[in-house]
Amino acid sequence: MKRRQLVAACAVALLAQSPFAWAQSAPPINAATEAAFGKLGGHAPVKQALDFIKAEDERTLKDQIELTEIPAPPFKESVRAAEYQKRLKALGLADARIDAEGNVIALRKGTGRGPVLVVSAHLDTVFPEGTDVKVKVKDNKYHAPGIYDDGRGLASLLTVVRALDHAKIRTVGDIVFVGTVGEEELGDLRGVKAFFRDHKNVDGFISFDGVDISRIVNQATGSRRWRIVYTGPGGHSFSAFGLPSATHALGRAIAKIAEVRTTENPKTTFTVGTLKGGTSVNAIAAEAELGLDMRSNSADELKKLEEKILALAKDAAAEENARWNQKDVIKVEFKLVGDRPAGASSMDSPMLHAARKGIASVGGEVKSIMASSTDSNLPISLGIPAVTLGSGGVGGGSHGPGEWYSPVNAWLGPQSELLTILSLVGVEGVTQPLLPKR
Repeated sequence: MKRRQLVAACAVALLAQSPFAWAQSAPPINAATEAAFGKLGGHAPVKQALDFIKAEDERTLKDQIELTEIPAPPFKESVRAAEYQKRLKALGLADARIDAEGNVIALRKGTGRGPVLVVSAHLDTVFPEGTDVKVKVKDNKYHAPGIYDDGRGLASLLTVVRALDHAKIRTVGDIVFVGTVGEEELGDLRGVKAFFRDHKNVDGFISFDGVDISRIVNQATGSRRWRIVYTGPGGHSFSAFGLPSATHALGRAIAKIAEVRTTENPKTTFTVGTLKGGTSVNAIAAEAELGLDMRSNSADELKKLEEKILALAKDAAAEENARWNQKDVIKVEFKLVGDRPAGASSMDSPMLHAARKGIASVGGEVKSIMASSTDSNLPISLGIPAVTLGSGGVGGGSHGPGEWYSPVNAWLGPQSELLTILSLVGVEGVTQPLLPKR
């Protein structure tokens, strides 16, 4: 095996074994990437675009605040989507449209001879309808649910578009800008799944999600989510005593699931996250259900875990029936409510080389190349090069009511993202695309 192939294979194996792969494990940035960035750094319009992004830092934050204050709860992103479409059109992307799933899609055409790169951020938040999303400022911290997940990504994407237009940069490849729906929770990546169902000519994918520019997501943590429902006849707790109970079966299932052991490498996890059932304290329950989440950095381990736990859930129903000398009184039904594919990209891919160099070029340091669950899961699972990048600044409390953001050196995010994009699609008369056409 050639040295580069061996390095790449070892790096992918390392990713499969751990939730984190430190940047020191990656091969040195290759010569083609170094050369491309050298040319981009000396090109006056690129310098102009980078300076513009820094000068527009307050404008980016303003976009971030305004978009955050438009509610976008799960499956109800349409108002924010309409506003995002409007803003993309105002930046010169006149064909910006909303597809049948609710994604906002806008094409910035290149010369027609290069690859197609998708650049996305997600429109939805995890917060339910009625959540107060008004941004409150204290000590240079901006507090609001969704302020950086993914308000920052959405704003950074707009700034990248604005910088390209301001500097009149013409790319070789096409860039498709997308605001996706359904990235969070039970949205189950429905937006990006729909996009790739309808678009087969994509050569690479970048997701703007999170703020930390020292982190690159290059691997997909997969998940499978189930509603497991137990049903039976139910009855009065005294007069019908002796009938199997749906809640008792549920309890048996939880006890069995809690004893499951999983592998640490690759990291594989599970939790019973929600429970509901029964109608009264003095009634034998006719129905009870649990919500089960399983995750792994390995598709094989995730499948093995799923098979084991679902079998245990069936055993729980059988045991509850047997306890009362009954047969098939308590039944169990399985409803799949979430399916995010797992996968790994090569540590030696042009996409990752470009992302690492883009961060280094603005003075950042890549500290981790890691696995996570983001919109990049889908393209990674399809074998399409993909990374998820942070959009600058610092933040905390993601997915909680105390979520906050501070714009510390925030412009470094969109600057590094712009350089990564330009290196991958190429700049007419300056560089050829680093991203190969599939």
